[in-house]
Amino acid sequence: MGFSLRSLWNRRFVAGLTVLAISLSVALILGVERLRDGARDSFANSASGIDLIVAPRGNSVQILMATVFGVGGTGTGMTWESFEWLAGRPEVAWAVPIQMGDNHRGYPVIGTDASYFEHFRHSGGQSLSLAAGTFYTGDGADAAVIGAEVAARFGYAPGTVIVNAHGSGEVSFDLHDDAPFTISGVLAPTGTAVDRMVFVTLEGFDSLHAQEDAPLADPLDPAAMPADGHGEDDAHDDHIAHDDHDAHDDHEEHEDHEDHGDPEGTEAGHGHEPDRINAVYVGLIDRTSVLGLQRAVNERPSDALSAVLPAVALAELWGITGTAERAMRLMAWAVTFAGMIGMVVMLSASLETRRREFAILRSVGATPTRIFALIVTEAAILSAVGLFLGLVLLTLATFVTDPILSARFGLRLGLNAFGARELATLSIIFCAGLLASLIPAVRVYRMTLADGLSVRL
Repeated sequence: MGFSLRSLWNRRFVAGLTVLAISLSVALILGVERLRDGARDSFANSASGIDLIVAPRGNSVQILMATVFGVGGTGTGMTWESFEWLAGRPEVAWAVPIQMGDNHRGYPVIGTDASYFEHFRHSGGQSLSLAAGTFYTGDGADAAVIGAEVAARFGYAPGTVIVNAHGSGEVSFDLHDDAPFTISGVLAPTGTAVDRMVFVTLEGFDSLHAQEDAPLADPLDPAAMPADGHGEDDAHDDHIAHDDHDAHDDHEEHEDHEDHGDPEGTEAGHGHEPDRINAVYVGLIDRTSVLGLQRAVNERPSDALSAVLPAVALAELWGITGTAERAMRLMAWAVTFAGMIGMVVMLSASLETRRREFAILRSVGATPTRIFALIVTEAAILSAVGLFLGLVLLTLATFVTDPILSARFGLRLGLNAFGARELATLSIIFCAGLLASLIPAVRVYRMTLADGLSVRL
């Protein structure tokens, strides 16, 4: 071993290049696999507690990406009547309304109610928890709950006032500074897309667009002008009559709610009922009824809706990305093969220049088998050092890129221990290095054997 190390040190420049090629191939192979596994785990964890996603008619992958990961949109929206119909189905245990289309400094803003925090699950069934503050309730329309990454990125805490903007992603078309929100709570880290989201109430989400959607009065419109000198008095009388009518209706409505014992003022327990929403998360009483409910949603005549099974949509997504994954894996193994070829070339090219070295070894009693083992040992050292350096490079790359991938794509790689599959990959690369060394080792075996049987002048 010591002689092999000294021999490699004498050829340290070429040996260093060989080790670098092997280490880069190892880092690339394991990096591709870790990125693939991290993406799949992050996507699966984000949708682990949802049995069905109902949204306007569209592609299932698009609906999944928009509703769960805040990427893209779901179309024109679905009516609140469809949500009530869905929530009232006997198969449905809970239904959570979702509104989208705004962002806060590039992070998606989700309009929903308090039931989201009660029913949403991630990472195999874990519920959402707070790192600080409280979840908002139906009492505060201007309350917001933010993900852990949003809080860490901008230094937000409960009590901070924020302003959202219209538009998805980092594109903001209109800043809603007339409808600010006060952060009531900060979610604990989940390692999913929830960390990158800002949650507001349904009423608060609608208030972002109320002013821009309200029609402006035209001062030149005859309909807006009083018909005679008594117009103002008539308007005043109408206003009083309208107030009396509203007061009467409010009184009747209040009595009706007291009769039904509904503290929220609505049958479904939602304090605010928007005209349209973008999607609904659905949890079922019995998951065996999911196909029947999916068919009922898809066939609903009043709204063109799609019912998406998250697991099926994820399988479709992996089918789409499978070609790219295979291409990246093939490229990584090609780099590894090139590194092995480089080691063979390095060892083979040095044989002629090392003939004198081998002759001296033979003269002091070294057998051809011993010299054969010397070449294999050198290849083992190069492979082992390359593997170790590749792991170091992978760890450094993970440490640097993990915050970037988490911030931009919601993916977390993590500095996890190496699993059985990664150890198997390392073993395969090491064995490939030993097999590659057999080519120059056999050559040196024959060469030293011939030198020992012949006389050179």
